[in-house]
Amino acid sequence: MAIQVGERLPQITFRVMTPDGPVAKTTDDLFKGRKVVLVAVPGAFTPTCHRNHLPGYVQRAEEIKSKGVDSILVTAVNDVFVMDAWAKAAGADGIEFLSDGNGDFAKAIRLTMDGSGFGLGLRSQRYSMVVEDGVVKAINVEDAPSKAQISGAENILKDL
Repeated sequence: MAIQVGERLPQITFRVMTPDGPVAKTTDDLFKGRKVVLVAVPGAFTPTCHRNHLPGYVQRAEEIKSKGVDSILVTAVNDVFVMDAWAKAAGADGIEFLSDGNGDFAKAIRLTMDGSGFGLGLRSQRYSMVVEDGVVKAINVEDAPSKAQISGAENILKDL
């Protein structure tokens, strides 16, 4: 069963891009003592992710943060270089992109999907969640990777 409201996020190491290159950040580094909106997508630059899902968070980032959110984080099972290129291409200033390159986080929270039929291999399901001090307060998982409705920015604002 996938992670549920009230459960603590597992300790995983992500990779993030900094001006000095890739850096490892743990779950604690990103979530401890903070209120965070976490958004997961099956793949950077994929059509639904790039055109339908991420733009809402880019456009509504300030509105989301005005609800007491310290950070908006976007994760995918892509390498840190792809995630960095995607952040730049999307003009996603103020949103941090986390590489879950091996899918360790997606596996640990039991929200993986098999995209091998499309040449994508193991990926993360599409979801959004509100996390406070490492504990899931709300979670919205899409029932199909081609949908970006219940995990969208408009819906996460209702959870805040």
